[in-house]
Amino acid sequence: MKFDIYEAAREKLLVVAHRGVFGGNIPCNTIAAYEVALKQGADMIETDVNITADENLIIFHPQMEPAHLCTQKSLPSLPWKAVSELRYVNADNVPTQFGVERFDDLLEQFKGRCFINVDKFWDHPKQIYQTIKRHGMLDQVVVKAPPREDVLRVLEELAPTLAYMPVVKISFDGYEKLMQRNVNFVGVEALFYDDGDPIVSEAFFEKIHGAGKLMWANSIIYDYEKQIAAGHSDDTALTQSEELGWGWLADRGFDLIQTDWPMMLIDYLKRSQKYYKVKT
Repeated sequence: MKFDIYEAAREKLLVVAHRGVFGGNIPCNTIAAYEVALKQGADMIETDVNITADENLIIFHPQMEPAHLCTQKSLPSLPWKAVSELRYVNADNVPTQFGVERFDDLLEQFKGRCFINVDKFWDHPKQIYQTIKRHGMLDQVVVKAPPREDVLRVLEELAPTLAYMPVVKISFDGYEKLMQRNVNFVGVEALFYDDGDPIVSEAFFEKIHGAGKLMWANSIIYDYEKQIAAGHSDDTALTQSEELGWGWLADRGFDLIQTDWPMMLIDYLKRSQKYYKVKT
């Protein structure tokens, strides 16, 4: 099966499951959480990639060991054998049956099944790229990183065919120059803190869409005091107004929305007729 993110985004608004779907006894960044995400209809799963002391790529968000594993040990300081013996804790801080999993295993589990967004790509670009290529999954994966010169240079030299989205805050004046680089620039992840920020202006959307590129929004919340979609969030949608939360993002013209609640987002998009872009 050949994956084409442009074709997929022409058909409908793509829903990205942030670290899978987790809660109760199922932790984030596990194959179980990603399987739940697909059952809920997600088009893409977002995963954090880390590395052990003996250079095994693993699925784990950096510096989250105390929260998710109840340990002060840093996973990059441990060999894979020691990491494999650790267990995630659940919402009540009780150990679960789920352990930290390898990037290789995640790729094999979801080969041919969905798009995959690799976060933290920039920390270990060579190892991550080579692993994706070895599994024959370059068409399924999107990586994101700031559009710094050192990032672009490595992408050009190492992975010019790997789908790349720059992570950009507030405004982005360099997209035209980026289009001239030898990278597979597929769209922009827009972080904005006010509805009037240039990166979410009608003019910027017209330029990006006119160039055939995509726009990505995050309705997730890392820090409620500094929300990366100006309050158009999962929390807003679920506790105040779906229209003000998810609806605003869909109406503005975003092609992908990353959420912690994919099933409920998809339900809203279908009810409001904002999900499909072409008649099905």
